[in-house]
Amino acid sequence: MKLIITEKNTTARRISTILSGGKARAVGSPRNPVYVFRMNGDEVHCLGLKGHILKVDFPPEYQQWQEVEPRQLIRAEIVKVPTNKSLIRMVQSEARKADEVIIATDFDREGELIGVDAINLIREVRPEIKVKRARFSALTPSEIKRVFARLEDPYYNLASAGEARQDIDLIWGASLTRFISLASTRLGKNFLSVGRVQSPTLALIVDREKERKEFVPTPFWTLKIECRKDGEIFQATHARERFPTREEAERAHARLENTASVKEVKLNEKTVKPPPPFNTTGLLTAAASLGFSAAKAMSLAENLYMNGYISYPRVDNTVYPPSLDLRGILRELTGSIELGELSQELLKREKLVPTRGKKQSTDHPPIHPTASASSGDLSPQEWKIYELVARRFMATLAGEARVINVRADLSCGGEPFVARGSHTLEEGWYRYYPYGRKRETDLPHLEPGEVVEVVEAPPPKRGETQPPPRYTQGKLIEKMEELGLGTKSTRHAIIESLYQRGYIYGDPIAPTETGIAVTEALRKFAGVISSPEMTAALERDMDAIAEGAETRLEVVDKSREMLEEVMRLLEDSKSEVAAEIRNGIKEDRILGSCPRCGSQLRVVRAKKSKKRFVGCSNYPECTVTYPLPQNGNLVPTDEVCPQCGSPRVRMVSKGRKPWTFCLDPECPTKRGEAGEENG
Repeated sequence: MKLIITEKNTTARRISTILSGGKARAVGSPRNPVYVFRMNGDEVHCLGLKGHILKVDFPPEYQQWQEVEPRQLIRAEIVKVPTNKSLIRMVQSEARKADEVIIATDFDREGELIGVDAINLIREVRPEIKVKRARFSALTPSEIKRVFARLEDPYYNLASAGEARQDIDLIWGASLTRFISLASTRLGKNFLSVGRVQSPTLALIVDREKERKEFVPTPFWTLKIECRKDGEIFQATHARERFPTREEAERAHARLENTASVKEVKLNEKTVKPPPPFNTTGLLTAAASLGFSAAKAMSLAENLYMNGYISYPRVDNTVYPPSLDLRGILRELTGSIELGELSQELLKREKLVPTRGKKQSTDHPPIHPTASASSGDLSPQEWKIYELVARRFMATLAGEARVINVRADLSCGGEPFVARGSHTLEEGWYRYYPYGRKRETDLPHLEPGEVVEVVEAPPPKRGETQPPPRYTQGKLIEKMEELGLGTKSTRHAIIESLYQRGYIYGDPIAPTETGIAVTEALRKFAGVISSPEMTAALERDMDAIAEGAETRLEVVDKSREMLEEVMRLLEDSKSEVAAEIRNGIKEDRILGSCPRCGSQLRVVRAKKSKKRFVGCSNYPECTVTYPLPQNGNLVPTDEVCPQCGSPRVRMVSKGRKPWTFCLDPECPTKRGEAGEENG
């Protein structure tokens, strides 16, 4: 009997269905089914895990936070603890009956580690059993049949790199989290977390907010006119673009007349190249522009992958391998109601020349569709991600777009003005991927020497230079990739963790006062934790493990030495660290101004019930109070409800979508918000 081990039950069911031609039957517990079928004359059992079946932890004697010094965790023994004992018993029970085990987990560090952990548990009961690896990038019939006909050996170095990450993240996360939480006396479910990747990522957000706060806006004035030719209105902007003073702008405005003459018209035709294929960062960035959080986009992409609609979504590669059947994928897409016509157009091309990105690797191809789908086959959110992937794939095979830019120089009362227009001459890849299309501006046909009517010349408009924008989730993921923070598989989860801990809120992302305080304390007293360089260096070390150039033990020991120096710095400044963080936490308890007296509204805990509520700091003179949800992190937004005048706050709860609400339970907006929250 052959035993196939997959990462999840969904994958086990799909692989079994493909290999058995739909004849596999589920036996055993509905919670942990085993799929039984015959293949090439052999009996096959296929069992899906639930992700990691072992997790790393410290022995029980290190679990009491207040009895063990955080420093002791750095050199403490690391043990592997079962996450699901009944599932492990089932794996070992099935292995006792098997002659061969085939690992069919996802092919990356995490997946390989899950597979190797399963191998080690199996070898406890069957030490000499034969083990092979099925390496695939898509759960499609052709791919699964191909890889099961050409099995490989497990990639033990890749698993060791995943194991090193687990060990290092445990050591750094547990010891630093425990130190910061104990120092600031934030224990229980409200503990403060610190992480090897989390902390430098938070520092990026905090630094951007600091830039914004320190930014001094400079005023300027702009001057525009509206012109008309043959009934068509167009706008022209003063060639100076920005006047430094109102007086200069008004002097120019005073010279304007009711006509403008065209001095010169320049046409500039340019080609716009199609975008590169999607890797994880590209997909999550594009999905963010459609309103998806990084974590949600990844969750939807994983569902689409496990159900056979797209290829593996955790990938760095942006170059299609020569073995990828581009025409075959397009033929598959012809079955889509919404996308079939577009794919047929591309199939008519004599030659398909795909674009290439800058990153090339051999683990998986870039993300692409693997099966036809129409909007009715998927949930609305799944369809948006599927359509994004399918359209991006088609765009990489389409031709360049051709755009013509027009610049017309005009003179009005001796003042120079510029009118700009743009028009698409040839859609090219825009037809397939409209998300990348820039807004067009039409100009009437203008010739040098002609005079146009000025229909409106409003007075100069005041503006201000703007601070650098906050990071969106998409831009933050791009920055993390650029700095080597985290991996394609972990970046979205790091950002989600920052939200859950109450360190950040909103999108674009702003840090809370607690997030700022933790970052500044770490930077002031142990700056290496908040810098991307140390984390990026450890990422390179883990890559070296995967390539066989370093061992897991060497890299983990190197990280322990780094951490011991960090811990020494923190211990030397424990009281200062605590004071810095406590001040930030105190600020986060201020939710806004009291609508009645203008004093600060604070989060208060009742002495008897310990329940939290909002009360005015001017009590007992002012008795304004508001109830609060008892769970989740409250984040001030600096916004006031236009209906009732009370502050609006944001609630971040684990496992739930964050929502914003005003504090007054009687506010007329409450009914609509309750519906949104429950939806």
